[in-house]
Amino acid sequence: MSKAFVLLAGTPGQLLPARELMAFTLATHIILVPLGVALPFITLVMHHRALRRNDPVALLLARRWSAVMAVQFAVGIVTGTVLSFEFGLLWPKMMGTWGDVFGLGFGVEAWAFFLEAVLIAVYLYGWRRLPAWPHFWLATPLPLAALMGAFGIIGANSWMNTPQGFTLDSQGRPTNVDVRSAVFTPMFGPEYWHFVVAMFLTAGYVVAGVYAVGWLRGRRDRYHRLGFCVPFTVAAILTPVQFFLGDNIARQIYVKQPVKFAAAELVWKTGSHVPEYLFGRLQSDGSIKGGIKIPQLDSILAGGRPSTKVTGLTSVPAEDRPTPTQANIVHWAFDIMATIGSVLILLALWYGWCWLRRRDLPRSPWFFRCAAVAGVASVVTVECGWITTEVGRQPWIVYQYMRVSDAVTPTAAGSLWTMFGIVVAVYVLMLGAFMGVVMKMSRRWRLAGASPGEPGHEPEADTPYGPRRERVDAARGPAAPPESGPPPGPGDTR
Repeated sequence: MSKAFVLLAGTPGQLLPARELMAFTLATHIILVPLGVALPFITLVMHHRALRRNDPVALLLARRWSAVMAVQFAVGIVTGTVLSFEFGLLWPKMMGTWGDVFGLGFGVEAWAFFLEAVLIAVYLYGWRRLPAWPHFWLATPLPLAALMGAFGIIGANSWMNTPQGFTLDSQGRPTNVDVRSAVFTPMFGPEYWHFVVAMFLTAGYVVAGVYAVGWLRGRRDRYHRLGFCVPFTVAAILTPVQFFLGDNIARQIYVKQPVKFAAAELVWKTGSHVPEYLFGRLQSDGSIKGGIKIPQLDSILAGGRPSTKVTGLTSVPAEDRPTPTQANIVHWAFDIMATIGSVLILLALWYGWCWLRRRDLPRSPWFFRCAAVAGVASVVTVECGWITTEVGRQPWIVYQYMRVSDAVTPTAAGSLWTMFGIVVAVYVLMLGAFMGVVMKMSRRWRLAGASPGEPGHEPEADTPYGPRRERVDAARGPAAPPESGPPPGPGDTR
């Protein structure tokens, strides 16, 4: 305990507010990322179905999802830009020393944001201005632009976890930078695919969860059925894939970042036949309190056999490893992520079994209750994944090259706490506005779907996004009243 206080006393006063501010903005931004990365793909899947089957319901869903996609992208740009500035403002010594090595990832992300903004604008504009199939094909690069943005961010993050592609001069500064080696680090492949699949299945469960709630409230029409089935099918297919990718990245961490693995599994001393502790708590003396002990499982998970030797936290000095508190945070985040992932596999199997047997959805309301919760649970797993990645690397901001305390800004702690309060207030207002806009759009669409004569019925005369029809023409006077009836079909280019 005394050693922990010594370590704490040696840290700069501005370290805590800088870390809290970065953690808050990252945790908030990551909530929007699954929709930003995966919603374009899910929307285009629905759009393709609409055109191929001449399905006006699928077309209506695709058009409405594209509206949500645009609103989410606008908010995501703001939160992502704040994060980019924070790297330079809060961690100037890291960016000043290592920016030339791993900064390419941020450049790739910036270009991806720009390209995605242009493509979203074309997609929204094209609903009323382009023929059906050319409009669809012009939008197909959208998912690729989203994946390119993920490529940039994961490239930078994986380098921070397994830095390479440089040599150090006599003053300890990086030289002879090999950009290709710096981007494609040992952790890049496992981390990238694990992240991308997580974004797709999370977005699938989030979107499907909205229609699962509607289904539970009695809205059991084809609109809600299709809105549920397409994104949930995408998520259900990817859930078991993510299980194997998660197992693979855990093994890669065991090999390439053994101290992080020890923190995630609460391994104190190096040895074999290491047990697994589910939701245990590491004490300062190395003992484990609470949790469920499963003999030898940790060694089996690491190397496939009980005799596998697992590196412990005490293999490195105390100042080079996560503290017991940090290890507990990593361990619980990892266990929560694994537990939710396992439950989602059971939910996906339930869905698949009913679909293969009857070509129909499960009939139990408990399935739809679980599906409604699955979206929130998936977001929790994404948060836990980032906690595992970032806290498990402590005390390093660049693994084994630069500590977090050495990279922090010299700005006074009081100024950082003030900045933290301002950012929290702005983010609360911004996310509240985002939710308000989405809820208002949802209410408008729900009223548009009501039968004529029902309370609140408002025919959807035009799309609720993109360019509107001009109500007044300067040369011809007032425009004709809006059309009524069903949404335009796939071939309609009005």
